[in-house]
Amino acid sequence: MKVLFVSAEMSPFAKTGGLADVAGSLPKAVAELGHDIRIVMPRYRMIKGDFKYVTDFPVRIDQSVETCVIRQTEIPYAFKGRKKSLKVYFTDSYRYFDRDGIYGHFDDAERFVFFSKAVLDMLPLINFKPDVIHCNDWHTGPVCLLLKEKYHTNEFYKDIAALFTIHNLEYQGHFSSYVVNLLNCGYDVFTPEKTEFYGMFNFMKAGLVYADVISTVSRVYAEEIKTPQYGERLEGLLQRRSADVFGIVNGIDYDQFNPLTDKNIAKNYGVDNLDDKKANKTALQKEMGLPCSDVPLIGLISRLSGQKGLNLIIDRIDDMLSKDIQFVLLGTGDEYYHEHFRAIASRYPGKIAVYLGFNANLAQMIYAGSDMFLMPSRFEPCGLGQIISLRYGTIPIVRATGGLAETIIDYDADKEHGNGFSFVDFSSDAMLGAIDRAVSVYNSSPDEWKALIRRAMEIDFSWDSSAKKYEELYKHTVNKRKS
Repeated sequence: MKVLFVSAEMSPFAKTGGLADVAGSLPKAVAELGHDIRIVMPRYRMIKGDFKYVTDFPVRIDQSVETCVIRQTEIPYAFKGRKKSLKVYFTDSYRYFDRDGIYGHFDDAERFVFFSKAVLDMLPLINFKPDVIHCNDWHTGPVCLLLKEKYHTNEFYKDIAALFTIHNLEYQGHFSSYVVNLLNCGYDVFTPEKTEFYGMFNFMKAGLVYADVISTVSRVYAEEIKTPQYGERLEGLLQRRSADVFGIVNGIDYDQFNPLTDKNIAKNYGVDNLDDKKANKTALQKEMGLPCSDVPLIGLISRLSGQKGLNLIIDRIDDMLSKDIQFVLLGTGDEYYHEHFRAIASRYPGKIAVYLGFNANLAQMIYAGSDMFLMPSRFEPCGLGQIISLRYGTIPIVRATGGLAETIIDYDADKEHGNGFSFVDFSSDAMLGAIDRAVSVYNSSPDEWKALIRRAMEIDFSWDSSAKKYEELYKHTVNKRKS
């Protein structure tokens, strides 16, 4: 099959979260199954490089015409020891993308309408007709709309199917109804049955209404978003389209996240030499200014936002740190959390270390050097942190929601298959109880803990399995389009 993977961000070029990681790794695994998959994303100012010029063309936005330049690169990667490359196209526009940052600009609606139109308009010019366009998150919702409302009469586009993947339903892209003009569509698309959402134009809703098939990043989250608790006021639409909603859990790049070869950790290790993991704990303690002792060390790497359950930690940090443990936090986000964790770090200088910012090398050190990895999320579509921590033999402590519920089996509930510790209630008491249980096993049963580490590291969350499921979903999407 031919697949066009459309994303607003992609690692290693531009990243704010898990979407970039998926865009940077899933297409590689799909390509390994024998498919011609290519990626397209905007070229932001931060993306440097002498990329190959492919073509340029006018894009109509309301009454104006803007030029889009398509540039191309091939990203080399190793897949199971073999050197490969993947085609990446950039939509280049001085007006819309030559600025700092990815999102949060006053004209984001116009920027991503331009991107959506450019994605479709470039296809005949690069001589690539995909069977499926795989759209990701709200920024690409208009691609699905335009395919059905504007481009379907064109022979080139009429058979192209659209898969729309929700990575986080909370972020939907709400803008004024003027988006209809930017799209050069009639206002018949701005109805409650289509894109209108409480008086606003909703980019995410456009994707959900017009895509042939919808997916999200775990089976549990696919069910959760059909409920008022997690549906972000779109649960009615998702219930109506329930037969077209699928969940496929994310994987990780096992070449990138590999404790046997990771150059950013103090000492490489694997299932057969688990004792070498201890050197990484010592290195992390030294790096973060914590005493070098064998007390349980809990790590957390997160965007600092309300979704991530950080208030549970703030509420009970005194109780947490009254125990003989250490805590390391790496993240950036809302200033509210910056202030709280700065204050906590100053109160407990020998027990907690906080790094507020983005630091990829330090993140790898935390995955390798921590004993446990905390994710008390209010909701979590998939989560990659718990999957990466398993790979490094760092035992997750998670709230059982979304992808966390799908990937982590509570050890106390299932000694034979358990790979972490989980709690159901979104409460600080429940979180503290899970931490207590993990610390208790660590302190009282070293052999049991080592066996738990070994089991965690032997679980396969590479993209291999998930890519095959996407392959089947692409076929289903094509068949749905034809029916």
